[in-house]
Amino acid sequence: NVEGTAVGGAYYPIPKKNLTLEQLRSQAHLRARTRLHAAAMRVRHAMAYATHKFFHDHGFLYIHTPILTCADCEGAGEQFGVTTLLGADHLKPDVSLATHQPPEAPVEGEVKKMSNKEKKRLAKKEQASKKEEESNKPTEEKVIGAVDYGNDFFGKRANLTVSGQLNVETHACALSDVYTFGPTFRAENSHTARHLSEFWMIEPEIAFANLTDDINLAEDYLKYCVEYALAMCSDDLEFFEGTPFGEVGLRDRLRNVLDNPFKRLTYTEAIVVLQKAVEEDGVVFEEKPVWGIDLPSEHERYLCEKVYKMPVVLTDYPKEIKAFYMKLNPDGKTVAAADILVPKIGEIIGGSQREHDLETLKQRCIESGLDPKAIWWYLDLRKYGTVPHAGFGLGFERLILFITGLDNIRDVIPFPRWAGNAEF
Repeated sequence: NVEGTAVGGAYYPIPKKNLTLEQLRSQAHLRARTRLHAAAMRVRHAMAYATHKFFHDHGFLYIHTPILTCADCEGAGEQFGVTTLLGADHLKPDVSLATHQPPEAPVEGEVKKMSNKEKKRLAKKEQASKKEEESNKPTEEKVIGAVDYGNDFFGKRANLTVSGQLNVETHACALSDVYTFGPTFRAENSHTARHLSEFWMIEPEIAFANLTDDINLAEDYLKYCVEYALAMCSDDLEFFEGTPFGEVGLRDRLRNVLDNPFKRLTYTEAIVVLQKAVEEDGVVFEEKPVWGIDLPSEHERYLCEKVYKMPVVLTDYPKEIKAFYMKLNPDGKTVAAADILVPKIGEIIGGSQREHDLETLKQRCIESGLDPKAIWWYLDLRKYGTVPHAGFGLGFERLILFITGLDNIRDVIPFPRWAGNAEF
């Protein structure tokens, strides 16, 4: 029986015909009615449940970390600001803009006629204007541009979180094994198939642990999710294999994850493998593989899809390309970090042993361009007693991409957000 029809015979935006995924994204409020999106959401639900079950069964406590924060976990500065100072009454007048008068533009042909004396006078005037502009700049760090964050809701600049890691570490040092699972935000002007401005992160933290313990936990978790999907989402996985937007052999690829231990090698060893591929096998990469670069997706996928044909764990990255909180290795050049790379995606998990030496952590902050005073509370975790600990972060949407075989991360979240798009 037909229970409801379009009002007034209105045109239905998603009729019974093949629409592109891009077209469906423009109808995000209706695309849940399609088989593809419904299947993706069922898998997403299953993976969220599997995540909580895995960590609960392993004795972890679920910690709710804040969405609003004044800290930048990654130190990249790609944060969304949060402020109540949007009305004209709250804006601090920018005196330099109000008083600065640009020199009158010369009429056509006037430049050639300008005397040296006039040029000097104009240059002197511009120089004086610049000095005045500098003198009128606020000196307090909380005042940025024309906004005085000292008058804001929190009394200083606040942002949407880019990671819950620093916060969840506070509980790992007291309660041992903990994790957080929630939304995170990155103001990255990226339009790739694997980046979003709003996404969900799973971030466990384990006490009395080193990098090997961290890698073992990450591998066990990923395999658990794959096994759960194969058992509980079999109909949807079969559907994804048969749809034009899916992946042929999806379930075989997932079973391969369960059947073999992940390949483990250092970043340095991976660079050698990539260089050999270029020099001996004639492989062409857009970016030349040299020691010290942050491996792009093409390098990551080549390693796990072409060389080893399975998930790959890379360890011991150059310290310059990793975050300040990662433990410095004895060589002084690398850190105890690990990324897990999987076919179709590239990096799906990034983790590390945390630096627990206070003075080393302070120095790493400075080297990374961060003011240690800005994260005084994080440093206190070392100051007042700590233990070796480690953790990792997994982008939940990338996990769903890996499980479903879909190609674009915008198709595995109900309402995707990216630069230029925040509809619905």
